Amino acid sequence: MDTVALAVTDGMLHFELALAYEVFEAAPAGVAEPWYDFAVCGPGPVRAGRFLLEPDHGLDRLPLAGTVIVPGWADVDEEPPADLVDAVREAHEAGARLVSLCTGAFVLAAAGLLDGLRATTHWAHTRALAARYPQVEVDPDVLYVDNGSVLTSAGKAAAMDLCLHLVRLDRGSSVANAVARRLVVPPQRDGGQAQFVTTPVPAPAHHPLAGLLPWVLERLDRPLTVEDLARRARMSSRNLGRHFRAATGTTPLQWLLTQRIRRAQELLETTDESVEAIAAATGMGTATTLRRHFNRTIGVPPDTYRRTFRSRPRSGPDGGGRPRAVPRRP
Repeated sequence: MDTVALAVTDGMLHFELALAYEVFEAAPAGVAEPWYDFAVCGPGPVRAGRFLLEPDHGLDRLPLAGTVIVPGWADVDEEPPADLVDAVREAHEAGARLVSLCTGAFVLAAAGLLDGLRATTHWAHTRALAARYPQVEVDPDVLYVDNGSVLTSAGKAAAMDLCLHLVRLDRGSSVANAVARRLVVPPQRDGGQAQFVTTPVPAPAHHPLAGLLPWVLERLDRPLTVEDLARRARMSSRNLGRHFRAATGTTPLQWLLTQRIRRAQELLETTDESVEAIAAATGMGTATTLRRHFNRTIGVPPDTYRRTFRSRPRSGPDGGGRPRAVPRRP
């Protein structure tokens, strides 16, 4: 996955195009490892809005990439160019991971890559996508969908969420967080989060959860309950649940568990602490509890996750930089 190709042609949205460039073109400061080999691929000079872009390679280079990213397609009522659709399909057949940002999903759908899969796009165009490609299971309520080799995102900020998700899969949480810090964006929003919720952290100063969420993050080593959170927020448990659903798209307990798992990921990547010590530091109590929740959420045991992101060669045994076990997102 270390080779990332951005597939461009006339009619692409410049925001999503530039966003992918910002994430994958250069490593953030302090990340001492080889970064992605990033290339822009197109049929020739490409116009994206008022910007003129000079690709590095032709579209025939896409099948050689480990990951191919298709930015937003500006006019969803217009069929994407056949050469782009064919090149994307060939890349998928060659084993590339295909990623669409925003309305780039229309290109993947035209190539037949979303048939029988769950997918998403910008909320304003989900009906059009579903109507034109009825074989695609369109989910209008999520930020992004990860089907393994094919991933789709909603619009604008959700495209950033998916790009950070890819970095997290390939390089681990600490590196993804470093990218987020450089770009001054939240380090992670869950893909299943609704498109119409506010960012979990930081919350606006006037928001009922503004003081609660940072307070919880500083106390993940403690056995916090919903009642503890409600007491701190000075509201009933029912009212707390309503505010959590509106702000984060999930329940207080699920949000808390997600934060514990993310903290465990960071500690596994950046420290030599035992699983028992990390379980205590993340409020899981015992190594058994941590292993159960971690395996269910991430898809691999903590020890396997640590070996994947701490001991494997960053260029990969085959030069491709692929982890031996690919964890799922929390």
